[in-house]
Amino acid sequence: MAVLQDKVAVITGAGRGIGRAHALLFAAEGALVVVNDLGGANDGSGADTGPAQQVVDEIVAAGGRAVANTDNIADWAGAKGLVDQAVAEYGGLDIVVNNAGILRDAFVAGVTESEWDSVIAVHLKGHAAVLHHAAAYWKAQSKAGEAVKAAVINTASASGTFMVNPGQGNYGAAKAGIAALTAVAAAELERYGVRVNAIAPVARTRLTLATPGMGAIFAAEVPDGEFDAFSPDNIAPVVAYLASDECPFSGKVFAVQGGAISEVTPMQIGQTVETDGPWQIDDIHKRLAAWA
Repeated sequence: MAVLQDKVAVITGAGRGIGRAHALLFAAEGALVVVNDLGGANDGSGADTGPAQQVVDEIVAAGGRAVANTDNIADWAGAKGLVDQAVAEYGGLDIVVNNAGILRDAFVAGVTESEWDSVIAVHLKGHAAVLHHAAAYWKAQSKAGEAVKAAVINTASASGTFMVNPGQGNYGAAKAGIAALTAVAAAELERYGVRVNAIAPVARTRLTLATPGMGAIFAAEVPDGEFDAFSPDNIAPVVAYLASDECPFSGKVFAVQGGAISEVTPMQIGQTVETDGPWQIDDIHKRLAAWA
């Protein structure tokens, strides 16, 4: 049997790139998929119903089951509409894949309020909004005595968790927040039968191709017959596994690139110095200077 047979899954940002790969594989593995995509540009502007519907058409043509959703998940009501549609269409909700994102790169000294707010809204608030409404649904199920076995997979990034990318203060902050949100949600939702993990993917997408200094790397042609390490298709099997009932993990962040999967441990405590009494500035200087 397919690993996601008859599971109801909502996948945000699923009209293109990594999200599209998730949706196609989930459907191939038997899931009933709600394909969410606002259809905006890289910077989040505009809207187009085409991308989400095109993915749905691909899934249906291959014999799978899917419906399109174009709600704006950065809006609390839009996120609720997405969750409500899954429950109304398929009778429940088992999996949430938070994937939607935009880029508005800018250096800290030059970033505008709009550039900051829009990226935080789509990434961090968008994750939180969908997660909130899904969690409320699962909590109600659990309180009603129903057995819940659900999974959430969030999308963090190398930027903000283990890599510093100048010009991505907004994006990196949002992605670091998503990693923290994942850990907190995992601790809170375990009692209701929900696992929450995150991935930090590296793949060729509209966003990575547009990243200054990195686009050329992702755009490099891959000779016929050779493994394409930057294909979005490399990410989807990891997410399908994390969504499956076979996965025992919760609260984890996994970096995924090509044929490599690594556990990410962001914000670990490193070297430590201690004192038996109040700190003195000179003593702090002497002891921490060894770390420089």
